[in-house]
Amino acid sequence: MIYLDNSSSTFVKPKQVLRAVNLAMTKFAANPGRSGHKQSIAAAVEVCSVRKKLSDMFNLGNENNVLFTASCSAALNEAILGTVKKGGHVVCTENDHNSVLRVLEHLKTNGVIDYTVAKQSSPGILTRQDIEKCLRPNTYLVICNHISNVNGDTCDIEGVGKMCKEKDILFLVDGAQSAGHEKIDMKNFGIDFLTLAPHKGFYALQGLGVLLAKNPDIIEPTMFGGTGTNSLELVQPLGAPERFEVGTLPTPAILALGGGIDFVNENFDAIREHLDDLTTFLHYELSSLPINIYTTTENAKGVFAFNVPSLHSTEVATFLDEKWGICVRGGYHCAAKKHEALGLLDQGAVRVSLSYFSSFSDVQKLVLALRTLVKRQKLT
Repeated sequence: MIYLDNSSSTFVKPKQVLRAVNLAMTKFAANPGRSGHKQSIAAAVEVCSVRKKLSDMFNLGNENNVLFTASCSAALNEAILGTVKKGGHVVCTENDHNSVLRVLEHLKTNGVIDYTVAKQSSPGILTRQDIEKCLRPNTYLVICNHISNVNGDTCDIEGVGKMCKEKDILFLVDGAQSAGHEKIDMKNFGIDFLTLAPHKGFYALQGLGVLLAKNPDIIEPTMFGGTGTNSLELVQPLGAPERFEVGTLPTPAILALGGGIDFVNENFDAIREHLDDLTTFLHYELSSLPINIYTTTENAKGVFAFNVPSLHSTEVATFLDEKWGICVRGGYHCAAKKHEALGLLDQGAVRVSLSYFSSFSDVQKLVLALRTLVKRQKLT
């Protein structure tokens, strides 16, 4: 099997992650911070160490402002719903995932807010100007997908963040596809909220998301329940992170993230270079075939989208899986507006997503398989 669906979830896990999961199950399996005994405290200390790693990596400045959620989608929901201003206006982008768009549409349908979808005016990159033209006097939040999960198009989050800071607008960045191989500096980029999907760029486990909040005091919690503190009170604790982390934390997933951070820190430049090389190579090889390519050469970041004319993207993905043992993803990738912008509502897109553990031979086999498919379709 050749696994090229890493934007959904990475398949090969580094030894640092495997080791962390084993420790979580054998040494730190107690409920972290929910009891006063040594095992519970030891688990809580390990969880806090991961908060510190995340705070340092993204220049957040306070590990208590690292909030663990059930998924990156849950983190986006918390940031959007927790800061909502009735009668306000939000700007998002055509590159955003449905975990942003569906929340905004829900709020709009119920008469709470209005929102505008910013269009990408330049190939490969969404700019400050694309966002700025959508602002209104009552805009209170801008949301940007850092790297599109469909074709790798990028947002200039540094430029957008600077603009938001100048205009006193909150800035939320969806880092699901970029964190782990792109630099994100929350303080210097003017980012108020950053969401992460640890099972992607950090090669960790599913079932965990992260919301990093510059000022969590401005977020209203959207879930309520046990936190292990103030148990006699029927209101949520006021301080972060307890205010937002309801129920038992997924210690194995959190410690796996810690291992993933260690792996990324040790190999950050090599990861970026490898993704660039593989994506560029794939683009070069497929450019010689009668295939429609939707990823620019400037965005060689491990996410590559294409179509074979006359075939639906899911047909191509099924062929690669069943005939060649190659795992890619077809369809619409939970990103309706991006497919609309690319003119792919009828066909979707085949997405190849690479990781540090993908190889040139993997890409070569994919190219061979597509050559075979193209020949079968008599397109050459």
